Amino acid sequence: MKSLIKLKYIAFLLLTVFAISCSRADEDDDVLSQEDISNIILNVKDEETGETQTYNYTVNSATNPEIKLMDGTSYTVNAVFFNGNEDETESIKEAKDEHFLLFDFQNSQINMERFDNESSTRSDGAKVGLITRWTVIKAKNGTNPQLVLTLIHDASSVSEAQNGSQFGSVVGGETDAMATYSISN
Repeated sequence: MKSLIKLKYIAFLLLTVFAISCSRADEDDDVLSQEDISNIILNVKDEETGETQTYNYTVNSATNPEIKLMDGTSYTVNAVFFNGNEDETESIKEAKDEHFLLFDFQNSQINMERFDNESSTRSDGAKVGLITRWTVIKAKNGTNPQLVLTLIHDASSVSEAQNGSQFGSVVGGETDAMATYSISN
């Protein structure tokens, strides 16, 4: 009788440990945590010359890439997200309704439009921001001009509208990744 009680007790403990260790009820399979994004790359193409410059921000780096922009020039910009050598941009597109990019051009006067195609346009009609056009009025419009680019996950609502120096806003959500780029002429 004692061995039967011990066996039931051991089975109960094993099942409890197994259930706790395998539980993923509070996790979302398509969440890209900040640890999963190591690099944020901006491919900046001068629309007049066709020349493309690549700016690679490495997460937790001590230095920020410096984007060179000319006043009066328009650029098409593609944002690409990497985890090591693995391109995570496709994962963002696959979960496009759960992602949105905020572009904050601090101490720069830049107009921005989102040009995402169907693959990165959310079901609510908002464009994620993987493809944008920047029209530079004044690249350096104060000290320390910079772009703070933030990838938001699971916001309850998003807006593409400009608010001050920031293009886009969200209600709720959390930051999947954030990058800071210096801006110069």
